[in-house]
Amino acid sequence: QVQLVESGGGLVQSGGSLRLSCAASGFSLEYYAIGWFRQAPGKEREGVSCISKSGGSTYDADSVKGRFTISRDNAKNTVYLQMNNLKPEDTAVYYCAAGVVVTTTLSPYEYSYWGQGTQVTVSS
Repeated sequence: QVQLVESGGGLVQSGGSLRLSCAASGFSLEYYAIGWFRQAPGKEREGVSCISKSGGSTYDADSVKGRFTISRDNAKNTVYLQMNNLKPEDTAVYYCAAGVVVTTTLSPYEYSYWGQGTQVTVSS
């Protein structure tokens, strides 16, 4: 069964840090680009960061550039999102997704497999 499972979310104060993990089961992540997306209540889903299959290329949304870092460990079949200097506006459910994409992209339509999400709440 193909599955992506996010973990690492929680409640943190403004300026704090969290590291999200996205673990795959039933398939190997090494053949897929991975994207992190988030959705806050009443807002549209937003692309956050993405990483190529090899990890050699990444792309971050302007809203998180310089604060979030995406990385991957294909040997562990896991992708990470290190989030530093968190702000209240980062509060959302965070999802990871896997897709066979040629270039790094934050278009959700390019991703085929999605996790169930993990809640991140940043208090002011």
